[in-house]
Amino acid sequence: MQREFKDIQIGEKRSFTKTLTDVDIGFFVGITGDMNPLHVDEEFARRSMFKGRVVHGMLTASLLTNPLTQLLGDGGVHVSQNLKFLSPVRIGDTITAEVEVLEKNEITYRIKLKTTCKRSDGTLVLSGESTCLIPKPASP
Repeated sequence: MQREFKDIQIGEKRSFTKTLTDVDIGFFVGITGDMNPLHVDEEFARRSMFKGRVVHGMLTASLLTNPLTQLLGDGGVHVSQNLKFLSPVRIGDTITAEVEVLEKNEITYRIKLKTTCKRSDGTLVLSGESTCLIPKPASP
């Protein structure tokens, strides 16, 4: 779906909810090669400050791409992201990733967004800001 810059409104939101599973971790490990035992070794992770396995922070952050694509439409580009990881995500947690339009720059066609991920109990597990670029309309 193509969206025009003018149609995106400050305060507009989109979200995506997913329960993260051991299979998701396996795919993420396969893609990234990140075999940190905090994510893949229950025995090791049980002895850590987390007292058990946790989902990769960047796997959780990647859930933001769905609502970003919903909001920006086809051709929108994610150009920067800052993140704060606030609470561990466990296998089986249901996470809602949400984006909200904070600012629009009509000269650069860039949009600043608030980005968050929350556990189903309402705990904020990730917060940040994103900058995205919307394609300029084609000239007539």
